[in-house]
Amino acid sequence: MTWFMVAVVVVVAAAGLLRWRRPAWYWLAFGVLLATVRVLVRYASVMDACGLTVPPSRWRLALARVANRPVPESRVPRILRLRPTRTGLVLRLKLRPGQDAFDVSAATDRLRHSFGMYGVTSREVRSGVVEVRMTGYDVLKRVRMPAKTDTRPMRVPVALREDGSVHYRDYRAVPHGLTLGATESGKSVYQRNLVAGLAPHRVALVGIDCKQGVELFPLARRFSALADNPDTALEVLEALVSHMEEVYQLIRAEQRISVAVPDAEIAADIWDLSDEIRPVPVVVLVDEVAELALFASREEEKRRDRIITALVRLAQLGRAAGIYLEICGQRFGSELGKGITMLRAQLTGRTAHRVNDETSANMAFGDISPDAVLAAIQIPAETRGLAIAGDSTGGWHRIRAPHTSLRQAVNVCNKYADRTPDVPALAPFLPAVAALPSARVPLSKTAPATA
Repeated sequence: MTWFMVAVVVVVAAAGLLRWRRPAWYWLAFGVLLATVRVLVRYASVMDACGLTVPPSRWRLALARVANRPVPESRVPRILRLRPTRTGLVLRLKLRPGQDAFDVSAATDRLRHSFGMYGVTSREVRSGVVEVRMTGYDVLKRVRMPAKTDTRPMRVPVALREDGSVHYRDYRAVPHGLTLGATESGKSVYQRNLVAGLAPHRVALVGIDCKQGVELFPLARRFSALADNPDTALEVLEALVSHMEEVYQLIRAEQRISVAVPDAEIAADIWDLSDEIRPVPVVVLVDEVAELALFASREEEKRRDRIITALVRLAQLGRAAGIYLEICGQRFGSELGKGITMLRAQLTGRTAHRVNDETSANMAFGDISPDAVLAAIQIPAETRGLAIAGDSTGGWHRIRAPHTSLRQAVNVCNKYADRTPDVPALAPFLPAVAALPSARVPLSKTAPATA
């Protein structure tokens, strides 16, 4: 009995230490089993307390009267599947007649308290089926990306969501994006993760960094074009517009529209072309858009109008030509001048880190979701990298990118420097970088001979 008690104390102490220092290990070792038992045992009572039940049907009531049996109880949503994950539990429910997905979404906070989980979110899988994702610990406190991710061409993992799933930046689904954030909010780290994720892919990276290139020029070996001032940025953007027109001419020449050609083989963008002739896609990263929109003289105003016009044209027409925009800034409102609102309307993907005021959050989500605006202004200053990601559908998620140092991003870009594609239109803007140092480094210096 003594040894048994000692073993119990050791196990409890180990579980407490893991929960404090390594919550992910604690969840996999102890938490997942305890949470599964807690959910299954409390399920019926919790659903009833949260108002997620429906009264028995009329035929069941009539059958109970005829058989002289007790009145049947209210029915709860049926569990279709309970699947444990490395961060929590996934519960798939079949709703009863009269229930909808909004009922479950409105009760997520009550479900979190009742089941003793860290967080609960829900989404509708199909009509009558809702998926409830529960997290057992704060997955955003110390972000650990899974070893295996669903990476595809032009689709890269960049962050982790609060429900434990991976947040992807899919350019084919969401061509253009806007990233807002105050100074020291984690916006640069998010951008480094994006560049590091795109580096192994067949894609041309174009950088516009008007802060004299301090953010993007260390990654220059993987970029096909870089601009560190507004004048060069204008030339790069106009070259991209010309490149876009050439790509459209290629698509038009390869459409081959005839009665014998199936509808699925008619080319409408670069992804309908064969691999041999498909132009390389281009991702344009603008580090600080305000530096392109501000002006102090009439000449700078003319340059500014040409830059914004080129960006709007690329945002409106660039998707089919394989040109995608990723625009970053601290603010992105109408005070930056004409054309800015039109440009923002084309940027479907929205990501907002910590902002300085509510107006900045409204610039990102005011026309999408008021709830996302409220979540963005509540991001604490000490939690760098935490952000709200949303799109034009109104859905949003709380995400956080893993910390990637500048040295780590540089190493990734240097590793895949040989995959930098040669785009003739961008050749004049190819960054001039020194050759990589030799791998053989002498262990000691040779002392000069002395007489």
